[in-house]
Amino acid sequence: MPRKALAEGGRLTVDGLELRVRVSARRKRFALTVEPDAGLTLHMPEGRPTADAEDFVRAHRSWLVDKAGVRERTRPLNPPKRLINGEVFRYLGRTYRLAVSPDAPADGRVRLVAGRLVVSQEQTVDPDRGRAALVDWYCRAGRAWTAGRLQPWAARMGVAEPELEVRDLGQRWGMYRPGEGDRGPGRMSLGWPLFQLPMHLVDYVVAHEVAHVRVPGHRGNFWRLLRQALPEYEERRVELDELGRRMWMGEIV
Repeated sequence: MPRKALAEGGRLTVDGLELRVRVSARRKRFALTVEPDAGLTLHMPEGRPTADAEDFVRAHRSWLVDKAGVRERTRPLNPPKRLINGEVFRYLGRTYRLAVSPDAPADGRVRLVAGRLVVSQEQTVDPDRGRAALVDWYCRAGRAWTAGRLQPWAARMGVAEPELEVRDLGQRWGMYRPGEGDRGPGRMSLGWPLFQLPMHLVDYVVAHEVAHVRVPGHRGNFWRLLRQALPEYEERRVELDELGRRMWMGEIV
């Protein structure tokens, strides 16, 4: 009895590997992709036999396993948070628990009081409002902490201090925009989730962006300058990649 042809959106299991199937009449050849969540996708031409698809997957099994392993080791593990008493939040590597207060501050701002992040009852009822208040706190606290860290790095690299802002940068920890003409050394932007990390990793990102005041891009002279200012930058970069993917990025459940 002939096997049923693979359909768009279907599933194919080959030697323990499960793949999502994408079928296209315009495609001429088979192809494979490993998705950001480590899922596997088989792209195939319309009308090709299932046996051909299975043979193609088997021929590329070692590549799939290697790539899926890399994706699994590096994919974000950002946990969502709940706006309830006792929920854990991090700041500069230390943990603080959320305290829900029935007495809302007059300005609606989150505050760090006696080792607890205090939010109003009203902010926990509205997830968008609660998230915005917490992000605002990270922006304010992060900017205040970083303001005292710019000068030492700028001095080590022989550059002027850039302007500083802390805001939402999506998945980026930081970025630098040079000034135009003689309008100063430019602007450094840091993503608010950065300030959950230990101080030495925040310092690494600050040093990285300060180095861009002198050297744009990431060619050899950039890394040489960063190594002069921060000899252990490679170890910190590896640690940031590993620990950073576990930080809260703003999702509320």
